[in-house]
Amino acid sequence: MFRFSLPTTIESAGSFGEFAERAQLAADDLILTNQFIYEPFIVACGVPCPVLYQEKYGAGEPNDEMIDAIRRDIPESTRRIIAVGGGTVIDIAKVLTFTGDWSAEDIFMGRVVPTKSRRLVVLPTTCGTGSEVTNVTICELKRMKTKKGLALDTMYADLAVLIPEMLQTLPYQFFATSSIDALIHAVESFLSPNASPHSEMYSRRAMEMILQGFSYVRENGPESWKDKVEDFLLASNMAGIAFGHAGCAAVHALSYPLGGAYHIPHGEANQLMFAAVMRRYKEKEPVGRINRLEEIFGEILKTDAVQALDALYDLMEDILKRKDLREYGIREEELPVFTDSVIEGQQRLLKNNYVFLTREDMLEIYRSCY
Repeated sequence: MFRFSLPTTIESAGSFGEFAERAQLAADDLILTNQFIYEPFIVACGVPCPVLYQEKYGAGEPNDEMIDAIRRDIPESTRRIIAVGGGTVIDIAKVLTFTGDWSAEDIFMGRVVPTKSRRLVVLPTTCGTGSEVTNVTICELKRMKTKKGLALDTMYADLAVLIPEMLQTLPYQFFATSSIDALIHAVESFLSPNASPHSEMYSRRAMEMILQGFSYVRENGPESWKDKVEDFLLASNMAGIAFGHAGCAAVHALSYPLGGAYHIPHGEANQLMFAAVMRRYKEKEPVGRINRLEEIFGEILKTDAVQALDALYDLMEDILKRKDLREYGIREEELPVFTDSVIEGQQRLLKNNYVFLTREDMLEIYRSCY
């Protein structure tokens, strides 16, 4: 038995101006974005709504202090949040649809269940998070020195608008980390025990489009990814639909302490963990759904199924070179602390693992990446 739903309406547009006219943006809308996005894509449209730049409130990925500061500056009359950006902007915007007396830490620690009182429209400008179609947001809790995920049905966007043009200024590094994140979304949701025929369809198509795009980039050079920008954007969206239904798992769970403690970008942190998690899965349960995944990778990468995972890791390395954990300044004595924090705080993700991972399994995964 399974149940599949897609609460967010998805549409495309040729430009921000086309979207703005169709959405009838007004003074009681609020655009949350970055200045480097606003100036080339939005300013010429002459929209009448106020704008807040996320980077004015702090650098990096979302944290509770950033969310609380932005929230204080939102006009009381705001009826719609228009989030134009990558994962940071989108994840923050989901929380900004709530009103009431709370702090971001209250929400992410489950002390408060907030009420949504504003509509949310999302225009993604990276090809990785898929956050425009999920009910999940991630936040660094500064005081606690960790990241926490939150999943509430009230955090689904009401509308997601895909505009490939808005990815054209994305630097290669951000393309690489975001698209690898999308690939891992697709893989983890495919292997999840919560996968359904519908989510599997989205996972598989996302994997195909991303890996075909990666192969094209390997053959034609880093900037050639822009030739496939629409495919990468659609694949990210499909992977978001898949993991929004089936969930992510150990790769994401183990990556969170790396981002929380050392501010390693999310997609990069996921890649650090990916191959080691997959190898441990394969070691613990070599016969099972992972064999179907190997067959799919073999078909896409034109290799034997038994060699497909290694071919995948090689291709990912060509897109973004993976480093050892020690190269980020991480100390080996921190690895057990990371492991315990994952067990304590990431059960939401660990329950989606392909196979059960013990504490020793997870610690050995960290050590193998050190």
